[in-house]
Amino acid sequence: MSDVTTLYFSTPPVARTVATAVFLASVGVYTGMLSLYGFPFHYSMLLKFPPAIHRLVTSFLITSKDLGVLFDTYFIYSYLSQMERGNSKFSKKEDFIWYLIFVGGVIVVVNQIFTGAVLYLHALLIAACYTATQDQRGMQAHFYVVTVPAQLMPWCMLLAQLLFAGWSSFLLGLTGIFAAHLHDFLTRIYPQFGGGPNLIPTPGFLSWIIRTPRITNTGFGTSYAPPANSSGRGGVLPDSWRSKGPGRRLG
Repeated sequence: MSDVTTLYFSTPPVARTVATAVFLASVGVYTGMLSLYGFPFHYSMLLKFPPAIHRLVTSFLITSKDLGVLFDTYFIYSYLSQMERGNSKFSKKEDFIWYLIFVGGVIVVVNQIFTGAVLYLHALLIAACYTATQDQRGMQAHFYVVTVPAQLMPWCMLLAQLLFAGWSSFLLGLTGIFAAHLHDFLTRIYPQFGGGPNLIPTPGFLSWIIRTPRITNTGFGTSYAPPANSSGRGGVLPDSWRSKGPGRRLG
């Protein structure tokens, strides 16, 4: 059991947290332990008192039924962990969290305006796939039993949604690609090729909350480094008592 716990906590923390929340929420809904009513989002729910702000998060937590619970959880963890571990765009943890906030916000707004969808995990999944595979051009990826170029994976997922879930699911997936490409354009394409600034920089309050310089991702998990002004000496006595004085001879 301890080995399982160690393995679990050695995984990337953001991807691990999202995947765990998705799996537990979906299992709870499909086994009847939780009501689905508390998860969908519609803008009218923000006009009530109190406003249902939590639905902006819970609407990203429900997978497809049956085997979709396992497959969707696996894919969302896989692509988020690839970005969190090895994507040069997210060298700091707050950059990755800002990506999720921005992409999720775009997905919600676009779907509220155009598609009317109220659950958005599949859009976020395809957005994560699109972003993760942008740095894998020239590499091969496995889509179930088929090997395809890595950059085609989001389009393969879109095609699968169209075939197995219908037109509405296909449109939902398209909003994910739109959100991910918009983030890529505003943070990388326009600054590099248009000579402009990053139009959606990571807000400073995220850096203040997360304190990234004190958190280090390693191959075995996340390590904590004390602040730079820490003396490194332990004990219950205050520093002034532990400092050396001039000394006095007794007797």
